[in-house]
Amino acid sequence: MSLQWTDVTEIAIELDERHPDVDPTAVNFVNLMKWVMELPEFDDVKEHCGEKILEAIQAAWIEERD
Repeated sequence: MSLQWTDVTEIAIELDERHPDVDPTAVNFVNLMKWVMELPEFDDVKEHCGEKILEAIQAAWIEERD
């Protein structure tokens, strides 16, 4: 399965598994984008991402952590 920027919940789950010691509320968008693009299952282009998508991923990650 490949992940796209719109797979917000799945991305959040992957990030939570890969970065268990990170507080998702403290992640800046530069690092968040980098970490998403480093996921092995991720298969989308940087240009398809915007601030709203990163906000949604961060919110889903926070929710996943709770």
